[in-house]
Amino acid sequence: MKLLDDLRSLDRNNIGGWPMSVKTFFTVLLFVVIIFLGWYSFISDQQNSLQSLAGKEEALKKEFSDKQAKSVNLEALQQQLDEMKDMLRQLLRQLPSRTEMPELLVDVSQTALSAGLQQELFQPGTEVPKDFYAEKPIQLKMIGTYHQFGAFISGVASLPRVVILTMHDVSLTPLNSPGKGAEPGPNQLLVLQGTVKTYRYLDDSETGDTASKAKGKKAGGRK
Repeated sequence: MKLLDDLRSLDRNNIGGWPMSVKTFFTVLLFVVIIFLGWYSFISDQQNSLQSLAGKEEALKKEFSDKQAKSVNLEALQQQLDEMKDMLRQLLRQLPSRTEMPELLVDVSQTALSAGLQQELFQPGTEVPKDFYAEKPIQLKMIGTYHQFGAFISGVASLPRVVILTMHDVSLTPLNSPGKGAEPGPNQLLVLQGTVKTYRYLDDSETGDTASKAKGKKAGGRK
């Protein structure tokens, strides 16, 4: 072919003297190379963008699927939440109310006396309101045997209202230390002293007041 013959006889030092067919061939070849490089660079960027968008699409599909599942079950979840709230209210109502608390403290003290415990201190402290309940600390000091303390706990558990006694910084020690090597017997007198806490539920008016005070404290802290 003439083109091949012209390519073989090219003088690299005299490009201007190349045949027109060779110049045309190299011009077209250079144009094709430029077009290919531009196209490859453009397509490469587009492929990266496509992969990124495909990843976002999968994430959005998953998010949509999760939200759709939640929206489908929203009514059932809301019903379960309402049922749990009702159960919580019922459980809270088993705790003593504000008007029942003084009588309850008397019942706890009388239960200790009925169990045969000697009360040297039974002093209710200042009530501390929480989110939906109030905490009542009681400083006490009682003397009795293991069986008497067991009867006291059993008696408190059998009171009409649910009474929760939380031991806080409470110690139980022998009144008189047994002899060396001797173990405390069932009739060994023990001293229980420290602070216990009992609880009552807050009625609707009290929970509203507690929420208002909490908001006031937060607002004051932001100033």
